[in-house]
Amino acid sequence: MTDLYPVKRALLSVSDKTGLIELGQKLAAKGVELLSTGGSAKTLRDAGLDVKDVSEVTGFPEMMGGRVKTLHPKVHGGLLALRDNDEHVKAMDEHGIGGIDLLVVNLYPFEAALVRGAEYDEMIENIDIGGPAMIRASAKNHGFVTTIVDVEDYDALIAELDANDGQTSYAFRQKMAQIAYARTGAYDAAVSNWMADAIGEAAPRRRVVAGQIKQTLRYGENPHQSAAFYVDGSERPGVATAVQHQGKELSYNNINDTDAAFELVAEFDPADTPAVAIIKHANPCGVAKGATLLEAYQHAFDCDRTSAFGGIVALNQTLDAETAKAITEIFTEVVIAPGATDEAKAIFAAKKNLRLLTTEGLPNVLEKPNTIRQVAGGYLIQDKDAGFIGMDDLKVVTEKAPTEEQMKDLLFAWKVGKHVKSNAIVYVKNQATVGVGAGQMSRLDSALIAAKKAERMAEAMGLPEPLTKGSAVASDAFFPFADGLLEAAAAGASCVIQPGGSMRDNEVIDAANEAGLAMVFTGMRHFRH
Repeated sequence: MTDLYPVKRALLSVSDKTGLIELGQKLAAKGVELLSTGGSAKTLRDAGLDVKDVSEVTGFPEMMGGRVKTLHPKVHGGLLALRDNDEHVKAMDEHGIGGIDLLVVNLYPFEAALVRGAEYDEMIENIDIGGPAMIRASAKNHGFVTTIVDVEDYDALIAELDANDGQTSYAFRQKMAQIAYARTGAYDAAVSNWMADAIGEAAPRRRVVAGQIKQTLRYGENPHQSAAFYVDGSERPGVATAVQHQGKELSYNNINDTDAAFELVAEFDPADTPAVAIIKHANPCGVAKGATLLEAYQHAFDCDRTSAFGGIVALNQTLDAETAKAITEIFTEVVIAPGATDEAKAIFAAKKNLRLLTTEGLPNVLEKPNTIRQVAGGYLIQDKDAGFIGMDDLKVVTEKAPTEEQMKDLLFAWKVGKHVKSNAIVYVKNQATVGVGAGQMSRLDSALIAAKKAERMAEAMGLPEPLTKGSAVASDAFFPFADGLLEAAAAGASCVIQPGGSMRDNEVIDAANEAGLAMVFTGMRHFRH
C-alpha cells in the first residue's frame, strides 16, 4: 500500500444524478475509464461520454427489476482486491477481474420515501442492496480504492486528483471511507427503525441513532466543551429545518432553547389566536395569547421582564412589523416564527446580532417522534410527550367548580406547564402566564418562586397587587402535600389544575375546599426533567 494511488477505472452508479455529468466529464478528461449501471449509464452516455455498462463486465444483464446488477465477483473483486498482494493479483488475472479504483455511489432514496409516507411495499423496494455492498467493499479497501457517497464531495475528489496528478492520497481515502461507513450506517438505521415502527415493535432489540452534520458549533453548553448539530432528515418544522435570515451563527444553547420555545408555542393553534412564548434556559419566562401578536408579546413579556432579556422569542403566526419593533426594544438572542413580513425583516436588519428564523409551519404537537438522552453506557429513548387534555377530560374534585373563563386559563396553564422543567408551577390569568416556578426540588418552592416573581413584576409595573390574584395555577404532577397548594392560594390563585393520584389527594382536596379553591384533576402528569 502506498500513500498515493492512481484512479484509472471508476464505477459510477447513483440514484441522485446531481453533478453526475460534470463529474463524468472531469474524470474522462483525466483518462479514467467509466463503468456504470442503468440510469446513470444512460445519463452519462446521453452527455456524449464513453461508458461501459457493468453488465458488459460481468457478462450478466441487470435482472429482477434491477435488484441484481452489481452483486458479482468481477465487481466486488475489482473493489476488494489488494493490489500489493500477489495472491489477489493472481486471482484477478486468472478470472479476468479488472481493478476498480474509484466508486461513486449514492443510495436508493429510502429516507425520502419515508418522509413522504410511502406505503410498505414501496418502502421495501427503496431498500438498496447492491449499493451498500459495494460501498462497504470499497471503503474496506481504502488502501487502494476511493469511495464517494455524497454529491457534496465531488468537488473535493476532483481537487484531490488535480493536486496529485490523477491520484488520491491515503488520508483522503481514509476520510472518504469513514464518510462511506457512516452513510451505510445511517441508511441501515433508517431502514431498521422504519421497520420497527411498521411492525409495531416499540422497543426493538437494537435501536440505531443516526444524523447528518448541519453545523459544527463554536462550543457546547460551555466554552470548554466541543459540540456539533446533527439533523435526522425529518421535515418537522423547527430549528433543524428553519431558514436563518440574519444574525450570527446559532450556538448550542441557542439551538436547545429555540427548540423548546417553538415546541411550546406550537401548543396554541394559530387559526385560533396569536400566541408568543419567551424562553430562557429552556424554560418559559412568559407565554401569552392576545388579540394580536403584539398584544400576546407584551403580555408574555410582562410575566418576567427581567428574565426575558437575552431570551428566545417564538411566535405561532407570521411576525409583523409592530411586533418586530417591540421585540427589538430589548436584547433578544433568537426569534423563530412560521414566517416574517418584509417590514419585520427590515426592522430586524438594524440588529445584526439578532437571529431571525422562519419555518413555514408549526410542528404537530400530537406527533410522537422519539426523544433521546444519553446516560453513562447507554441511551434513554421515549416518545415525545404528546399528551393532550381537553375540557371533557377534566374532573372537578372540589365543592366549587371552575367557571368557563377559569377553565380556559386552567387549560392554558396546563399546556405551558408541560414545557416547564419539573417541579413546575404555572400561574395564568387572562390567557397569559403571570408567574412561573421551574425546576425546583420541591413543589412548594416552585409555588413560592413563581409567586415571588409575580410580586416583583407587580412592583416594577406599578400595579396595586400581583397578577396571581384571581389566577389559575397548574402543577405538572400531583401535590404530595397540601403545602404547595396552600402557597398558591396565598398568592391569590382561585383555581387549580393538577393530575391527582397522590396518596394524600383527599387532604389536598379538603385544603382546596377550605381555601375556597376550585380544582380539577387531569389524570395525566407532565414531568420534564
